[in-house]
Amino acid sequence: MNNDKKKAKASLNKTITKMVPAVLTAMIATTLGFISLYTSPVPMIQDFGKMLTIGLVVSFILGIFLLIPILFIRDYFFSEDKGKQRQLRKKIPSNIDKVLDWITGKTITFRWGIIIIVAVTAAFGIWMDLDADAETDVETFMPQDTQELNDIHKLRDVIGTTDQISIVYESDDIFSDQVNTWVDDLTESLETEFPDVVVKTNSLTSVVKQMNDEELPEAEEFKEEVANIPEDQLKLFLNESETKGVISIGIEHLEAYDLELFIDDLGVYLENNDLVTVDTTITGKSVLDVEMIQGLTTGRYQMTLIGMGLVFLSLLVIYRNLVKAFIPLLPIIFIVGWSGLIMYFLDMSYTPLTATLGALIIGIGTEFTVLIMERYYEEREKGYQSREAIKMANKNIGKAVFVSAITTIGGFSALLASDFVILNNFGLMTLINISLALFSTLIVMPPILIILDRFVKIKQSNLISSHTGLS
Repeated sequence: MNNDKKKAKASLNKTITKMVPAVLTAMIATTLGFISLYTSPVPMIQDFGKMLTIGLVVSFILGIFLLIPILFIRDYFFSEDKGKQRQLRKKIPSNIDKVLDWITGKTITFRWGIIIIVAVTAAFGIWMDLDADAETDVETFMPQDTQELNDIHKLRDVIGTTDQISIVYESDDIFSDQVNTWVDDLTESLETEFPDVVVKTNSLTSVVKQMNDEELPEAEEFKEEVANIPEDQLKLFLNESETKGVISIGIEHLEAYDLELFIDDLGVYLENNDLVTVDTTITGKSVLDVEMIQGLTTGRYQMTLIGMGLVFLSLLVIYRNLVKAFIPLLPIIFIVGWSGLIMYFLDMSYTPLTATLGALIIGIGTEFTVLIMERYYEEREKGYQSREAIKMANKNIGKAVFVSAITTIGGFSALLASDFVILNNFGLMTLINISLALFSTLIVMPPILIILDRFVKIKQSNLISSHTGLS
């Protein structure tokens, strides 16, 4: 029993001094990758980043102050002395150890071919991803066989539209004849100017004309007619201070790209038919959808680049070595390219959820690659040459990375059962990206470490007398 207690204390000491710093480094890098989500203009993505960051920090704290003590108590107080059996098990490698050792040997042998293939495919994926579409239509996110969605389609067939854009106009004298004439002409001309998009238009002048035999009264009479409009109806077209009015435009249900083109054309039309005394603003849910599209396209590139930049800077501060700080990010760049390539072949558009994949890839992938790299250089410092060091690293930490990836995949697999397309697609791409992170860590990381080993100075402790292998 005393022997087991000594081993428990030694294991605790080794975990605290060796494993915790490596995990802390990985957590810092992962957290900074998630923080890049805060730069998104889409609030739901910002909130997602906050929850990921909080969850990661809480998990680290619980792992250090709860899991490690529990494991120590188990080994210290409840472990039986089975030293001989334990030693026998150590000498017999498991099937996973054999597979990891075989994979590592092959990746070292074909390291240049692997690097060339993954670099070319990743570059092609990044190039294809630059023109990827973004989907913000809420209807496409819902279960397509729901009664509520069918009701929306029926309503659209009956009234012609369920989508709307508003033109807000503002003037010091909003009831002047000049402004009223401008509003009336604009209201009537929009259907003629955009016949394939605009279904109907409505404004304060059109309501007043309905009350006045389709005639537009002059300013004073116009004010009297406005006073007779029910308050609930009037507030749809005029604010309480009577300084702003609204022209409502019912439009066809458009795809994201067509909607963006229409809004741009509408803006140009307003500029060509402007009135000096009136300021106009195009607004409404459809305009917000266009802004979200821009946030999901150009915004996701920025999030990915910012995330990689933050991770690189953090690793540079920790390691104080440019090459060592860059090594964990290289497989992540490959994964970003592969992810875009897979989405292209699956014909999937980006959604508010899948737009976060870049940050997720950086977060999850960096954790894996940092742990492998930390263990590799730990073995190198012991005196092992690069070939033996990477085999030892994959053998000792590869199993943990594999189990971690499998359990994470199992957790996200629950999203595949969702009837909501947006959750289903996010779950599928997350599973694919975690699998790519595992593949990149076990297959791509060893060649990278071997090839770039010469650029990282190693302070060997000479605990190992001599080894052969690649240096």
